[in-house]
Amino acid sequence: MKSKIKSSLYKILVGFLLFCWIIFLLFSLSRCYQVKYVYPLKYKETVVKYADYYGLDRAIVFAVINTESSFTANAKSKAGAMGLMQITEKTGEYIANRLGIRNYDIMDIETNVNFGCYYIRYLYNKFEDLDTALIAYNAGEGNVSIWLKDKRYSIDGKRLKSTPFRESNEYIIKIHKNFEKYKKLYKKFLDK
Repeated sequence: MKSKIKSSLYKILVGFLLFCWIIFLLFSLSRCYQVKYVYPLKYKETVVKYADYYGLDRAIVFAVINTESSFTANAKSKAGAMGLMQITEKTGEYIANRLGIRNYDIMDIETNVNFGCYYIRYLYNKFEDLDTALIAYNAGEGNVSIWLKDKRYSIDGKRLKSTPFRESNEYIIKIHKNFEKYKKLYKKFLDK
C-alpha cells in the first residue's frame, strides 16, 4: 500500500515537473520569437548612432521604426513615405536643407535613420511633448499645430489628448506598446 502511494506521488511529482519544464520552454521560445521576429534590433549600430547623436531614447527610435516599417528598409507607403522611418520626399527635402545636405538617397538606411531621428528631435523641440511630437511625425506638424488650438483635441494647447485621425490615435498606442516591449526585452542595451 505504501509503495503504491509512493509510486503515485512520484508519478504526480514527475508529471508536475514535466509540466513546469514545458511551460518554461514555451515561455522561453515565445521570448526568443519576440526578440528575433517581432521586436528585433535590426540596424542597431545605425539606430544607436543617431538616437544618441540627437539625444533620443533608443527604445523610442526602435519603436518608431517597428511601427513605421517593421524594419523593412525598402518600405514604401501609399502616401509616398519611404524607408525604415517612412520619410516622405517633401520631408526629406526639408530635413536635408536644414542639415545642409545636397545629395542624398532617402532609401539609404544611414540617411533614412539620420533624417528620421533628426525629425523626431526637431518635432520634440518644437512641441515640447514626446507624444505630441510623435503624432506630428505621423500626421504632420501642420495638423498638430491646428489640433493644439482646438479644445476637442488639446486641453492645454501643448499636449494632444486625441486627434481627428483614427490612424494617428492608433499610431501613438502602437508606439507606446512597442516602446514598452523594447524596454522590457532589451533594458540593459537600450538604457546605456
